[in-house]
Amino acid sequence: MKKMSTTSSAVVAFFLLLGVGVYARVPKGYKGRPFMDEHFTSGPQTIPGTIQCVLYDLGGEGVAYHDTDAYNRGSGGEQPHDCKPGTPEYVCYFRANEGVDISYTKVYDLDHPNLATIAKDQMYIGWTEEGEWVNYTVKVKKAGTYRINFMYANKANTLSFSLNNQAAAECKLPLDTGSMHNWNKAMCGEITFPKAGLQLLTLHYTKGNNLAYFELVPVNKK
Repeated sequence: MKKMSTTSSAVVAFFLLLGVGVYARVPKGYKGRPFMDEHFTSGPQTIPGTIQCVLYDLGGEGVAYHDTDAYNRGSGGEQPHDCKPGTPEYVCYFRANEGVDISYTKVYDLDHPNLATIAKDQMYIGWTEEGEWVNYTVKVKKAGTYRINFMYANKANTLSFSLNNQAAAECKLPLDTGSMHNWNKAMCGEITFPKAGLQLLTLHYTKGNNLAYFELVPVNKK
């Protein structure tokens, strides 16, 4: 076999390093991991795509999320005793032992005009408070800028995103829907992922919203 020259080896090494550099990684020392269970088996949520708010990482308080109290006021509180006919117990009790407050859409979410169509049994984060956040280990398939379309209810608050522990974007919800059960989906900002690969996306929120999901759609910049 012909031996590779020193120059050729250096060129190959350079391009290998260049290839590695194209991909970002979850920050070293992060102890959370992508949510998975018997129903959600695919691992990290992907970008472009839809990020379900309730599928934040595993790892608990201070790692995967921060909530102002340890009590889940939705699926861990009154909600299971009010599990609606036709709604799976899996949805009613979803992540009941964690601090993030989780609920799901019911008939009264759908029996009035919403500004956007939302499905029955759509799970969402509710009872939001100032300073709370959730982490998502996401798989970014393609670097670039993405439009943020958020499905939310109630206050016209400003949410924010961090990427790999660095401030990355603000999401200004455009209008107050008037109720925690009046839903709207709207473009609220843009976020740029400089590199592809597994990364840590943090959603920071404030008081007064129900948060179902957000879509990340590539922006075609000329």
